[in-house]
Amino acid sequence: MFPAPAGAITNRTGFTLLELLAVLAIIAILAGLVLGVGRRVIESGKIARAKSELIVLAAALEAYRRNYGDFPQTDDEARLLQSLLGRRGPLNHELAGRALIETSKFTTAGSLDPFANNSAVLIDPWDQPYIYAYKSQTPWTNPGFVLYSIGPDGADSPTLLTGGFIDPAPPENADNLCANR
Repeated sequence: MFPAPAGAITNRTGFTLLELLAVLAIIAILAGLVLGVGRRVIESGKIARAKSELIVLAAALEAYRRNYGDFPQTDDEARLLQSLLGRRGPLNHELAGRALIETSKFTTAGSLDPFANNSAVLIDPWDQPYIYAYKSQTPWTNPGFVLYSIGPDGADSPTLLTGGFIDPAPPENADNLCANR
């Protein structure tokens, strides 16, 4: 090799276009992985929150049955909330009982105050109301109540089977989260 002529630059001081594109591609791939994992973590957190809220609501409904002799007989989510707040009896008559849930731990549609607004409903992490039914059809042979979230896809096939049982067959119900199943 011949020595470099005097005054010639011997060290490269920048990156080639190919090197810059390779670095940008690696950064884009890593960002995509992080965002994908982040979305799954967020969705898993919503599922866990919905499951824990369903457990709390189911326990409150059992306490309601112990106090009043039966579950709230309705398929209206607003009446369910009013019942769990001690304001409605099993056959929908007015009460002045004690609340069985702590409303600050739940989200209500439109952030309505359930004590001031009788149309407030409890909503799941996907901003859909929790679905409740008990003795809403005749005959009701289900020994318990129906309480569930329609899940992440927001789709539901709400028709109950004869006797008041959830129909798990429709694909819309595949991701439903049920309280008593």
